[in-house]
Amino acid sequence: MSQPNASPTLDGLFRRILARQPDAVALIDPADKPRITGQAPSRLTYAQADKAISALAAHFTAAGLPANSVIALQMPNTIEFPLTILAAHRAGLIVALLPQLWRQADITTALNRTGARAIVSTRWIDGVSHADLAMNAAAEAFSIRYVGGFGDDLPEGMASLDVAMAEHVPAIEPVAQDARRAAIISFDTTPDGVRAIPRTHLHMIAGGLAIFLEGRVPQGAMLLSAQAPSSFAGLASSMVTWLLSGGTLALHHPFDETVLESQIRDLGCDTLVAPAPLALRLGESGLAGMPTLRNVVGLWRAPEQVAASPAWIAAPATFTDIYLFGEAGLFGARRVEDGMPAVIMPGPHSAPHNQAGSSAAGEILITPKGTLGLRGPMVTLAAYAPLPPLGSPVSAPPPDHVDTGFAARLDRTSGAVCITAPPSGVMSVGGYRFLAQDLQEWAKRLGQGALLTALPDRWSGYRLAGRAQDNARAREALSELGLNPLMVEAFRDAPPRGEESASQY
Repeated sequence: MSQPNASPTLDGLFRRILARQPDAVALIDPADKPRITGQAPSRLTYAQADKAISALAAHFTAAGLPANSVIALQMPNTIEFPLTILAAHRAGLIVALLPQLWRQADITTALNRTGARAIVSTRWIDGVSHADLAMNAAAEAFSIRYVGGFGDDLPEGMASLDVAMAEHVPAIEPVAQDARRAAIISFDTTPDGVRAIPRTHLHMIAGGLAIFLEGRVPQGAMLLSAQAPSSFAGLASSMVTWLLSGGTLALHHPFDETVLESQIRDLGCDTLVAPAPLALRLGESGLAGMPTLRNVVGLWRAPEQVAASPAWIAAPATFTDIYLFGEAGLFGARRVEDGMPAVIMPGPHSAPHNQAGSSAAGEILITPKGTLGLRGPMVTLAAYAPLPPLGSPVSAPPPDHVDTGFAARLDRTSGAVCITAPPSGVMSVGGYRFLAQDLQEWAKRLGQGALLTALPDRWSGYRLAGRAQDNARAREALSELGLNPLMVEAFRDAPPRGEESASQY
C-alpha cells in the first residue's frame, strides 16, 4: 500500500475514488464505438474498471515486462485507453503515448528512441488496421518483446487484451509507484528534431490541476472529452482532470458533431473538453439543446490564434482557453465577461487566473530571442536542454526555462504577452507537428514535378496541398514510406483540371 503522506500517482488518485464510491460510473464509451473499432460501447463503474485494470496489470506482469520498462500505446479515444494507462502504471511500467495519426515510420522511430519493450494497439481504428501497423513497427524495433491489442481477429503473435481484461485475477498489491519517477513519455517536434519528453506523475498532476482549477471543473463532474489522451495536454485535460474531479469521464472519438451533441444532451454533461475551434463553433448556437453544459475547456494547438478568435457567446456556460506549446507545457485563462480572451501577463500565472490566493501553475517569460518561455511544476527542463556545441570543453549552465519557440512580445501599452507566430521551421497540421524541411524530402520521393506544400490554416495551423502527375501513385508511395494520412491525403483526387489534379487536406 502507498504511504499516507506519499505524493499522489494517477493510479493512486483512481484508487482513492474507488474507495469512496465503487459503484459510481467511472468511464463511458463513445456512442459510435461500433463505427470506430467494431466493438459495442460500454460503461464501467469504478469497481468494474478496477477489476479490468488489475487484470491487465497482472497480464503485463505475467508477460515478463519488468518494472520501469516502456510500453507504447496507440489507441482510439475509448475506455480501453485510460484503463490501459492505469494498468501499466499499476504494473510499474512507463507509458509512451503514440498519436493516432502516426504510421509505421513515426512509430518505429518512437519505439527505438525510448527502447520500448511492448506496444499495445487496437485491431481497427476508423477502418485502418492499427494492429498491422503495430506488428510491422515492432518487427523493426529490436527492443520490443510483447505486442498486445484490443478487438477481434488480431494478427498472429498479438496477445488479446480483451481476453486478458475479462479474466478474474485475485486482488494483487500494485507495484510501488514513485510519483517522482517517469510515468508518461510523449513526443515533441522541435527545430532540432523529435524529442522524447518524459514526465512524472507530479508533472502530469500539475498540468491537470492547471486545467481543472482554471476551468472551474466541479467535483463529481460529468466530463465529456473529445481530446484523445495521446499527448501531455490531451492526457492532462481529460484523464487527469477526471481523476481530480472524482466524477465520470465520457469519451468522444473525434469527430462527429451530431454524436457529440447527443452525448452532451443524453448524458447530462456539465463539462466539455475539446479543441478550441470546435468548441467555439459549438457555442455559436448558444449550446441549444445542451442545458446542462456549464464549463467548456478549449485547447489551442495554435496559441497565436487565440487573440483573434471570436467571442464566446454561449452564456451562462463559461469558456476557458488552454494555450498549448507542443509538449513543452501549457497555461489557461478563463474568458472575461464579454466573452473575449483574457489578457495574459508575463510572470507567474496562477489557477484560477488572476485570483487572490490561487495556486501558482507556472511562469511565463519572454526570452532574449523574442520567444515565449515556460517554467514551473509541469515543465521538464532536462528534456529540452540544448545540446552543448561540438568541441566545447565546458558547457554553459542549462537554462531554467523551456524555450517554446513561439514568437512573442510584450504589448507596449499594457505590457501583456502577445504570441505572434509558431516556432520557425516547425509546422503543425492539427496535432501533428513536423519539420518544414521534411516536406521537400518527402516530395523528392515522388519524382519530377511533384509538389507538397503547407498552407496557413485558421483552425489547424497549416493544411497540406499536393500536386503530382499521378495522385494515386503518389498516395501509394507515401504510404509505403510509412507516412501518416495527412501526408498521403494531400494527394487526394479532386475534380479534373487539365492533365494534373491537385488536392488539399
